[in-house]
Amino acid sequence: MITNELLPDWNMLDRDGYRPNVGIILCNYRNEVFWGKRIREHSWQFPQGGIKHGETPVQAMYRELEEEVGLMPDHVRILGRTRHWLRYDVPSRWIRREWRGNYKGQKQIWFLLRFVARDCDVRLRANAKPEFDAWRWSGYWVPLESVIEFKRDVYQQALNELARFLIRQPRRREGAPSDPTPPSDQTPPSDQTR
Repeated sequence: MITNELLPDWNMLDRDGYRPNVGIILCNYRNEVFWGKRIREHSWQFPQGGIKHGETPVQAMYRELEEEVGLMPDHVRILGRTRHWLRYDVPSRWIRREWRGNYKGQKQIWFLLRFVARDCDVRLRANAKPEFDAWRWSGYWVPLESVIEFKRDVYQQALNELARFLIRQPRRREGAPSDPTPPSDQTPPSDQTR
């Protein structure tokens, strides 16, 4: 199945065949991360999307945040971003035959955002074509088995690089953890899906 996220805009491919994209790791004050369940699928992912012609990565991030999660810029604070593009290749079986040879995958700048609003401000149906049909908060280091396989390494790279920004954040609420050190057992928490 080819999703819109995997349809390249030929004008936006770099010379190596990668489409510029942003990824968003949205954390609440407990340093739990937002996971969206892809509509009509059983795969979970972070919000992400392509950078349009003329957009900066920050502008694309705010647009994608509104389109996919229904959040506005005043609902979040930027804590950090990846230093460089992180790339993943899309397997050829996911790419239309006529695009093979030109389109390889995505290159992404990842943003770590602090969610400063209320859970009820999340609106998955803010867009006419929603990406997600459910969402949940999960531990920062939750295992990535529910993420589509070819994206897992990039997710791990983004989480690893951006964790340093959480460590530096002061505690905002009583009992809120400030150290996203991975747990030794890596067992998934009992998440509440919304």
